[in-house]
Amino acid sequence: MLLGNIDKQSYEEWKNMIDVNVNGILTTTNVILPDMIKRNEGTIINISSIAGRKTFTNHGIYCGSKFAVHAITESIREEVADKNVRIIVIAPGVVETNLLSHTTDENIKSDYIEWKKSIGNGLNASDVVNCIEFAYNMPQDICVREIVIAKTKQVD
Repeated sequence: MLLGNIDKQSYEEWKNMIDVNVNGILTTTNVILPDMIKRNEGTIINISSIAGRKTFTNHGIYCGSKFAVHAITESIREEVADKNVRIIVIAPGVVETNLLSHTTDENIKSDYIEWKKSIGNGLNASDVVNCIEFAYNMPQDICVREIVIAKTKQVD
């Protein structure tokens, strides 16, 4: 999550977000999906973000990469549903992780920290894990297509 103003952020930061968020799920899917199709069962869970469903200031490339995660996940889900393979996307709001530490613009980082405090801080990672476990533990013939989870006070 390399937040930045689009006219000041470096191409390298953009490329890094695309490589991790988009190419990461493509590479993993490419490796594991053929065997799942052959076995006629399997589950892929991709982690996106609320930023993959709506835009935020200073999140331009990050949002674009997470929107791509949503679109790719949904498209692949449609393509392999008849093979009994589930493709799921989990879209958390702000989570207590070290993601923000990668943002290089100190003003953006400071504003984000203040906003996060105003909503009572972020989700615990275990909250997201619980959602993943719920979706995964459903019977193979049930696909929880998407879970969006955020702190109650996070309205955006």
